[in-house]
Amino acid sequence: MYPKIIEEFVRMCDDGYRLGFNEANGGNASYRMAPEEIKKCSEYLDLKNDGDWMSLGCEITGLSNEYFIVTASGSLMRNAGLDVEGTLGIVQLNDTGDAYKIIWGLEGRRPTSEFSAHLLSHSVRKCVSGGHDRVMYHLHPPAVIALTYILDLNDKIFSNALWRSMTECVMVIPDGVGVVPWLCPGSRELANATCEKMSARQAVIWAHHGLYVTGLSFDDAFGKAHTIEKSASIYLDILKTGRPILQTITDTDLRTICLSLGLKINEELLEV
Repeated sequence: MYPKIIEEFVRMCDDGYRLGFNEANGGNASYRMAPEEIKKCSEYLDLKNDGDWMSLGCEITGLSNEYFIVTASGSLMRNAGLDVEGTLGIVQLNDTGDAYKIIWGLEGRRPTSEFSAHLLSHSVRKCVSGGHDRVMYHLHPPAVIALTYILDLNDKIFSNALWRSMTECVMVIPDGVGVVPWLCPGSRELANATCEKMSARQAVIWAHHGLYVTGLSFDDAFGKAHTIEKSASIYLDILKTGRPILQTITDTDLRTICLSLGLKINEELLEV
């Protein structure tokens, strides 16, 4: 029996695979651990390991001495529950935030190739959210990816298409989505572009590649991803009918939804 936080991580991996979001070794995830969670996992951790520090290639501001649960590079999310310590691991950053060491799991592997994007985004969201956002989840939802071939790669265009396709969408992403053009997976360019969008958004679409979301918890992050993909799928279904759109959710409707729930919609993304 693993600690609850590990089991929750495994559940998100399993849900992503079962819904077709994380095929083969597609997708990755990380979680910034709270002090009490580190304590509950202490029996598994090699906290006395002073060697094997691996350079990150840059200094990640604000994450010194933080601990992260992360998926392994090349691992399959469908195997998370079958091979927990081969699929996941816990790493610790050093005092300056420019190197990490593995203190549990990741047997024979390293963290995901997107680890730099995760850490840069964690740094930004830790600051923006006051430390509340802890999960980063990257997935390959088919409807979202399909939309990147037919819509302009523009935050306003995508946010409105998603918001207006399903009432619940604006409830989970009132700040909309960010969109970045295709950039090489695992590259610093992709990490930097994602980090820039994450300063104002909790969801970023990678053109022709996938979706990247953050959240307070695994349920929160996965719920965002699932809702965005469902809304994208509905939008595609509408387009497939070939019929003109006769009515939709208006700006007033979107504002009313957010007002009723005490949410603040991103006004800059309204009225395309």
